[in-house]
Amino acid sequence: MTNLPTTHTTPTSRSASPADLRRWRQYLADERAEAGVYRDLAGRRSGEEREILLALAEAETRHEQHWLDLLGDKVGKARRGSLRTRFVGFLARHFGSVFVLALAQRAEARSPYARDAHATDTMAADEQIHEEIVRALATRGRNRLSGSFRAAVFGANDGLVSNLSLVMGISASGASNAVVLLSGVAGLLAGALSMGAGEYVSVRSQRELLEASTPNEDAHARLPHLNADANELSLLYRARGMAEDEANAKASETLQNPHEKPIVASPDHDKHEAVGTGLGAATSSFLFFASGAILPVLPYLFGLEGITALIVAGIIVGLALLTTGAIVALLSGGAPLKMALRQLAIGYGAAAVTYLLGMLFGTSTA
Repeated sequence: MTNLPTTHTTPTSRSASPADLRRWRQYLADERAEAGVYRDLAGRRSGEEREILLALAEAETRHEQHWLDLLGDKVGKARRGSLRTRFVGFLARHFGSVFVLALAQRAEARSPYARDAHATDTMAADEQIHEEIVRALATRGRNRLSGSFRAAVFGANDGLVSNLSLVMGISASGASNAVVLLSGVAGLLAGALSMGAGEYVSVRSQRELLEASTPNEDAHARLPHLNADANELSLLYRARGMAEDEANAKASETLQNPHEKPIVASPDHDKHEAVGTGLGAATSSFLFFASGAILPVLPYLFGLEGITALIVAGIIVGLALLTTGAIVALLSGGAPLKMALRQLAIGYGAAAVTYLLGMLFGTSTA
């Protein structure tokens, strides 16, 4: 049996229930707020991105008009958008970063129009496409951040977890405050240097691999000198995955117009920007590992000892883990609370294991 598409009704404000009127007014406020977010973001962009954001704002204005038409003379006092939408608007006005686009993407994904009989099918479809548009814009920003930012986030998390685990393990063994502090500082330096060196080698090697696999765009200059009878250009296309007949046809077409590039020119930007640079990744990893690793050591630097120092260190690191988890979620489009709690559970789990091992080691050597 074929399922028929859902049809939406278009009641008037006179036949609408008080609950309907309240919901429509909130939708109206949210649409106005979302349009404002896109305009604020557009004010911080230029070129194509600015045009896209302004077009999104215009689309939200069309949705706004739908609710105005339904409400008629019962629009009532102007409402404020939802707290979440106002928060995104605040960020858009003051920062305008990829984080705002990630939040806007999640906001579009939560649109209730597909389930609301008073919204049109077109509006529901619009919101779903808006999510994909914002996702694409956010992806551009994520690509620009992903190389060094990935190293920074992982560096900070590794510093937090590894040094908290080290400090708790040494402290649980019964070592003195001076030994715990020295161990924490040593762990900070060793870990930061190791992370920085590892990231440099990893990213540098990855870029070299990608560059070795990228076609040489200068090869087109030699096309007029190729032996048309041997048709070695056909071998090139076959090596790139074309079938023999297709490769022969493509080679013949190319040789008839040898001044046209057989390879599509790359956009005017770093082709491997998502990988990042070796030096950038190494620097970010070193600095953020150190910034994360210093936090478990802070209580000992300020003279706290024993269980008090451990509790304070645990609280500080816990807050930092929640923050980094939420930031990663915002950039990836995930659920901030879920990812923040996951980061916290992983960090505390590792610290608990080393604490227990430290207690066992301290007991066995007592």
